[in-house]
Amino acid sequence: MGDLELLLPGEADVLVRGLRSFQLREMGSGGWNQQHENLEKLNMQAILDATASQGEPIQELLVTHRKIPTLVVELIAVEMWKQKVFPVLCRLEDFKPPNTFPIYMVLHHEASIINLLETVFFHKEVCESAEDTILDLVDYCHRKLTLLVAQSGHGGPPEEEESQYGTPMQELQKQAELMEFEIALKALSVLRYITDCMDSLSLSTLSRMLSTHNLPCLLVELLEHSPWSRQEGGKLQQFESGRWQTVSPSEQQKLSKLDGQVWIALYNLLLSPEARARYCLTSFAKGQLLKLRAFLTDTLLDQLPNLADLQGFLAHLALTEAQPPKKDLVLEQIPEIWERLERENRGKWQAIAKHQLRHVFSPSEQELRLQARRWAETYRLDVLEAVAPEQPRCAYCNAEASKRCSRCQNEWYCSRECQVKHWEKHRKACVPAAQGDRAK
Repeated sequence: MGDLELLLPGEADVLVRGLRSFQLREMGSGGWNQQHENLEKLNMQAILDATASQGEPIQELLVTHRKIPTLVVELIAVEMWKQKVFPVLCRLEDFKPPNTFPIYMVLHHEASIINLLETVFFHKEVCESAEDTILDLVDYCHRKLTLLVAQSGHGGPPEEEESQYGTPMQELQKQAELMEFEIALKALSVLRYITDCMDSLSLSTLSRMLSTHNLPCLLVELLEHSPWSRQEGGKLQQFESGRWQTVSPSEQQKLSKLDGQVWIALYNLLLSPEARARYCLTSFAKGQLLKLRAFLTDTLLDQLPNLADLQGFLAHLALTEAQPPKKDLVLEQIPEIWERLERENRGKWQAIAKHQLRHVFSPSEQELRLQARRWAETYRLDVLEAVAPEQPRCAYCNAEASKRCSRCQNEWYCSRECQVKHWEKHRKACVPAAQGDRAK
């Protein structure tokens, strides 16, 4: 598993075998927390394996033990919890937790799962092992990308600004919004890997992607809005590795990873034999797709030569008549996870929130210290540094950093001056983290 191991092969096998789905009311409980920690360990080990390029046993274990469907169920369950239960918790007047970190871990659970799926879905056998839940995963990705497009039309993702008067729950809501943006970008990558498997997807899945959701047109909108790019102070910035980074003038013509994911997904959805046989090129679809011609510059084609085939497809499309909408009567499978969870919990959202308030999100000081010790053991600094995609960046000015906060050991700075300027914002996370470390 590479030079740095978080899990031994036997340990990883035990953790994968133990993965299971939880009811919504169980989220944040002791057993659920244990699985969240296990998922984080599997997540970090999967990244280490992929980085070392020495085989990927986590991906193989998930396929062997048929746990990809379990991860998809858990992903959609926590998505539903965030939409249905978390807002109820935020409205409860008698809920003023002294520490919101237990709730934050539930919010972060969705990011943990989608990150693991992004790492392993690169392999075709993982997509195939999802079985019928691939339909649910396609729907999940569509929901996230639709929100991303809608957010782009309203000024982009929320800014991470200091709030001087917000309550802990209001701060948590702001963190959840910021997290949602990153989750949507991960969902884009997962969707692209699913499109790499067009030849092995069921007819129902192809119909869901091409007809029900019309993903090619949605991806055109994403390219137009490019929510992962922005102008800030006259400089181009792109969202990479979890933060906005300024792009130097010499790098601005370079294709970003996220733009590349969109183009590859479009190529697969429009030019694969399976898609060409089933995608209905209506007048609306034709109008949307022809917008792509303005983006297909020589610079782009130099970086992704295969897009020359897409350019030829669009030239031919411009000369052909639009097709009338198809009205085929086909018996299709439909996604069932979201509908089943909603049916099982309909009318119970407030009861679930109140149960979790009393039994899950109001831990004692001793329970918090015990959990802090477990988190510290899970998030080992040597492993976190190994899975980091690049040189640490200053939390204040985004320059390359070599100094770390001596108190919590979590944040990086390029200088003492930047650390002092960032303290008012950092202290909220620094003090609890340092207390948890002392509890070890």
